[in-house]
Amino acid sequence: MFDQFSESFQKLVKKMESWLDSIVLGLPNFILAAIVLAISIVIAKNLKKVAQRGLARTGANKTVTGLLSNMLVAVFMLISIFIILNILDLSDALTALLGTAGVAGLAVGLALQDPLVNLFSGVLMSVRDYYKIGDLVETNNYFGKIQKINLRSTIILSPKGQEIIIPNKEVLQSPLINYTHNGRRRIDITCGVAYGDDLEKVKKIAIKAIENSGLDIRESKPIEFYYTGFGGSSIDFIIRFWKNITAQSDYLAAQSVAIMALKKAFDENGITIPFPITTLDFGVVGGKGIDEIYPPNKMMNFNGSESKNGHSNGQTNGKVNGQKIAIED
Repeated sequence: MFDQFSESFQKLVKKMESWLDSIVLGLPNFILAAIVLAISIVIAKNLKKVAQRGLARTGANKTVTGLLSNMLVAVFMLISIFIILNILDLSDALTALLGTAGVAGLAVGLALQDPLVNLFSGVLMSVRDYYKIGDLVETNNYFGKIQKINLRSTIILSPKGQEIIIPNKEVLQSPLINYTHNGRRRIDITCGVAYGDDLEKVKKIAIKAIENSGLDIRESKPIEFYYTGFGGSSIDFIIRFWKNITAQSDYLAAQSVAIMALKKAFDENGITIPFPITTLDFGVVGGKGIDEIYPPNKMMNFNGSESKNGHSNGQTNGKVNGQKIAIED
């Protein structure tokens, strides 16, 4: 048994000696690999700074600049790792690592499908010039100013101060209205005037009121005035004009000034903006008032016959469709 133990021990010693020989023989490779790794780390740090400066000169978005510089550093470090593994004569391990990484990458890609879509959507949004931070937009039934665009979502600040976080995929795949991109907006104001007013006069006064309101209206876009229909108590119209506006507060202020100018001009020229009116039609024809046809000192039935009931407490009694009514004297 002692001989067997001695033989096993000798095999262990030989194995350790072979390991030691491998370490000694591979020591230059270890040193070279360590040097390559250190140089790669230093180059990667400087490469990121150089890439960020170069991309910034091209006018690229900060989000895109950071993403591209990080991707460049990651590719450089991946190449450096491949070189180091070849120096250490670990090509077989490298092949196995690449195979494992491929399967793992496929599984991770399927699991993180939506985050990856949002990531690339954020990159595309940052590259495109249709919207940027500070623009007033409307998308996915939300209205507000773009506060931030990151690689996963877009943050919109609503006029009431709430932050709305929308995935980049939803913003990129949905219609988006940008109120800031063109630098101008059209202001529409609807109103109505009485049926008895002169419509030509109303149109001239309304246009002149907007022209003299002090608003800096775009000269290339004339003021437009259109009558839109016969309302229940008024003839309705719309007047619209263009103005250089990028902020919602400026839009509301211009709208308010225009409304005040119209009201003042109509008051000065005797033009009526009517209240809602309800007309009761008793079947009277010929333009006569009901008090002319049915005097208050008589009692009448609406079939044209006169009643003989007399007065009661200063009132005249009659019937409309079988219902009793009282008319004051």
